[in-house]
Amino acid sequence: MPKGYWVSVYPAISDPEGLTAYNELAGPAVRAGGGRVLSNFGRVVAHEAGITERVVLIEFDSFEQAVAAYESEAYRKALVALPDGFERDFRIVEGIG
Repeated sequence: MPKGYWVSVYPAISDPEGLTAYNELAGPAVRAGGGRVLSNFGRVVAHEAGITERVVLIEFDSFEQAVAAYESEAYRKALVALPDGFERDFRIVEGIG
């Protein structure tokens, strides 16, 4: 069964402290949904139209599990805690076999 991945790219973070409430809720919600953080605040080399700001990669045992974790009540509470004006490019991606 193909794994599922959350891929988040943050084009700009003007107020990193503003993410504290989100991070405190999102971490436990991701773990409860079976997610494992593979990359967070790591080094980035961007090419073409790439962005070198923060990139987060989270792995789940399946694509369905990744979708369910995003739709969970616990993660919805985390989303509400995102600060105003916050921007990110978030995707749920199915892995290969």
